Amino acid sequence: MGKKRNKKTLVWRPKLKSRTPQNEMRNWLDLPRDITISILSRLRAAEILESAQKVCMAWRNFCKDPLMWRTIDMANDGDYDDMFYDLDEMCHHAVDRSCSHLVDINIEHFGSNDLLEYITDSCGGIRRLRLVSCDMIFDEGLGKVASKLTMLEELEISLCNFSCTSLQVVGRSCPLLKSFKFNRSNLSDDAIGVFNYYDENPLRKDDEAFAVAGTMNGLHHLQLFANRLTNDGLMKILDCCPHFESLDLRHCFNLNLKGALGKRCAERIKQLRLPNDSIQDYEFRVAASDCDDYGFYDDPEEDNGFYYDPAEFDCDEYRCYARDFYGYDSDDSDFYDDFTKLGVSDFPF
Repeated sequence: MGKKRNKKTLVWRPKLKSRTPQNEMRNWLDLPRDITISILSRLRAAEILESAQKVCMAWRNFCKDPLMWRTIDMANDGDYDDMFYDLDEMCHHAVDRSCSHLVDINIEHFGSNDLLEYITDSCGGIRRLRLVSCDMIFDEGLGKVASKLTMLEELEISLCNFSCTSLQVVGRSCPLLKSFKFNRSNLSDDAIGVFNYYDENPLRKDDEAFAVAGTMNGLHHLQLFANRLTNDGLMKILDCCPHFESLDLRHCFNLNLKGALGKRCAERIKQLRLPNDSIQDYEFRVAASDCDDYGFYDDPEEDNGFYYDPAEFDCDEYRCYARDFYGYDSDDSDFYDDFTKLGVSDFPF
């Protein structure tokens, strides 16, 4: 007798229906109003004004709710070649939408003294202001609006050109200020020595530190990235600001924190970042190879063979071109395509 073969047992299983039929329709208008507003409010201002509000009339109405504009995020990468709207005009429109409910605004790579004045005139309850690479906002502009920022609690100024005088005015005008960031881009190793060498008056290295110490005594958080302050400036800050919880001194290479001053910082401050600590999480890092001998960003690929001759540059012609090309239309039209009823297969995920 031969070996018995194992009989194969066949098991029948019913075919399960797909939980999400391919032709199922989702109506995003079925979401509760507060959830929809919560989702839309996470978008940047340009995404709301140029995209979200044009989906349908319901979303259009949500986007006109002043509470949607308590926070205005005008973040962008500064690449104007890919931008087809005027950021100043768009910011004006977003501020108008807030109906004076604005409490938090972020301005990056654009802005002017007039825009800053318009924002502070329109909204008296701003608690957080962030300015990044705002080359056309100057000392007089910031100083003029400082008295209208009495509710300000958080201020960030990064990659801008404000003097210690502006910091003093802001400090005196904003008694509720708890968090202050005053940052530059990091310097390449070669540029650090040049940066210190060309500082003509060593006594002025601590001007910004003294401005902070003299007018911002209620600070809990301070970031001074790539600042020129010395031990004298840091000691003055510690003496005058007793409430510190965090202090970021990365790339402040004029400091020597090996002695008693470093010990004082370590014992008193919970979150302390030292000059040589990692800058991996710093937003405005610049690779050493991208810096010129003075530590400034230089991208040779941006030249594209273009030679700039100041004598041939017509400023008026350029302004007209920029205004016409980047004109922003607030688009108050009531006609929109309805994209809220889409099948699951219509989405890329």
